[in-house]
Amino acid sequence: MPRLFAGLEIPAEIARSLASLRGGLPGARWIDPENYHVTLRFIGDIDSLAAAEIASTLDRVNRRPFQVAVEGLSSFGGRQPRAVVARVAPSRPLLDLQAEVERLVRRVGLEPEGRKFTPHVTLARLKRATNRDVAEYLSVRGYFPPCVFTASRFVLFSSRDSVGGGPYLVEDAYALSA
Repeated sequence: MPRLFAGLEIPAEIARSLASLRGGLPGARWIDPENYHVTLRFIGDIDSLAAAEIASTLDRVNRRPFQVAVEGLSSFGGRQPRAVVARVAPSRPLLDLQAEVERLVRRVGLEPEGRKFTPHVTLARLKRATNRDVAEYLSVRGYFPPCVFTASRFVLFSSRDSVGGGPYLVEDAYALSA
């Protein structure tokens, strides 16, 4: 039973830039740069038949390539921080792509995504990090000049169960070339 999600790959040069921000945060489990991505839709554990149907359905997306801007760091989790992330600007083409992927996945029979789409790249998962630790880390490393790339495709990734943060495998790729 594969665990799937749709996302955008992060180019190697931007991944290297983001990886240079690693370290200096107690309780952080840093994600390997080759596993950086922007999740468009988490699909979860599904059977092979449903996986094939989703892969086929996503082939219907007909969008143009667009610019993606990674612009600064933040954290998720409020009082109990659980992740350090690089923020991704919520551009109209990105939001439209995410909404279309969501609609197509729901047509296959999956429940709606329960969380609001907040585009980001997870850099670290946190355990036992305090708000103060995270605030200090972000004050030192939280700003960097925006990194921009062109998204020319999105992919269907698979991951191993119970291994957060990768390794992720590209199961299928969908060109953005309308």
